[in-house]
Amino acid sequence: MRGLECVVNVSEGKDAERLDQFAGVCSSSLLDLHSDPNHNRSVFTLFGPDLSDDLKSLAIAVVENLDIREHLGVHPRIGVLDVVPFCPLGGATMDEAIAARDDFARWIWTRLGVPAFLYGAERTLPELRHGAFSLFSPDFGAAMPHASAGACAVGARNLLVAYNLIMGAEIGEVRALASEIRSPQVRALAMQAGPDVQLSMNLVAPLEVTPEDAYDFAAARLPVLSAELVGLVPEEVMNLITPERWKQLGLSVPSTIEARIASKPWAKSS
Repeated sequence: MRGLECVVNVSEGKDAERLDQFAGVCSSSLLDLHSDPNHNRSVFTLFGPDLSDDLKSLAIAVVENLDIREHLGVHPRIGVLDVVPFCPLGGATMDEAIAARDDFARWIWTRLGVPAFLYGAERTLPELRHGAFSLFSPDFGAAMPHASAGACAVGARNLLVAYNLIMGAEIGEVRALASEIRSPQVRALAMQAGPDVQLSMNLVAPLEVTPEDAYDFAAARLPVLSAELVGLVPEEVMNLITPERWKQLGLSVPSTIEARIASKPWAKSS
């Protein structure tokens, strides 16, 4: 189905009641909700005919109910509605994603008073995190964070796969591995996630470096205890991996974007 996917990263991963409240305001478009209490972060994957309205409802709920000054978690963040990327699907174009990005960034500033930084062709998300309010000013809004909501990174990008590995090694060893695996196709950080040491990756070119490739690269160097998909995976990426390995890699058919879209009533009637 043609349209834009929006993968909203919210700085809350512990309060189940509050997360249920957030999910409830975007139920028509919600394909997946993934939460991590150690990161204290949740990923809401949205797609559908009501995407814009549901996204704005989610943004309002998050900004009204969360306070970045009270946030504790191992994942980097600049705000309560931390990252909002738009990704073209099913023949939608990057120009459409950029237009949606710019419209939402303008809206979150004018409606909620949250400064917005753009990323995509202008800069990468890691560059934005490093330079927000220091190397560059918001693209929309004041040159200082909202008191309780912080700021928002709003992007236009192609599909990526967020993928975590729990490693049987010390944090220093996993930091060295993260440095080794990092490339134009893979962004990687080592994190102490509670009792676990985690290799947290964004596979930004998942047709070139698949979850299988990332897993095998890591496993050849350090013990891998388990694998975790964060959010959903494109079906075409799954098709590059033999089904016998899906369970080991933390993948399954129901975790594909296409399967979640197909399960929606509005997809069946379109």
